[in-house]
Amino acid sequence: MFVGICEATFRAEWVSSLKEKRMVVKSLVEKTRHKFNASVAEVDRQEEHKMLVVGFACVSNEKSHAERMLQHILDFMEKSTEAELISAEYEVY
Repeated sequence: MFVGICEATFRAEWVSSLKEKRMVVKSLVEKTRHKFNASVAEVDRQEEHKMLVVGFACVSNEKSHAERMLQHILDFMEKSTEAELISAEYEVY
């Protein structure tokens, strides 16, 4: 069994309040969960309204498949929000 985890940091300069940020994060998390059946959550910087840090995980029976899933999820997230992806770190165990 292989577990892939990723932490992606996005910058949303146009967001002006925490309420607006929560709407952006909720939409991104729900879209990603629905499409990929992955575990997804905001994991850091909850009080900074211009920064979004989202973590997600997947499980697979092959390491290469877990890596591909992480990359597909990251690509989807990048296309599904107007926020700019500024960093992403992932690992497969």
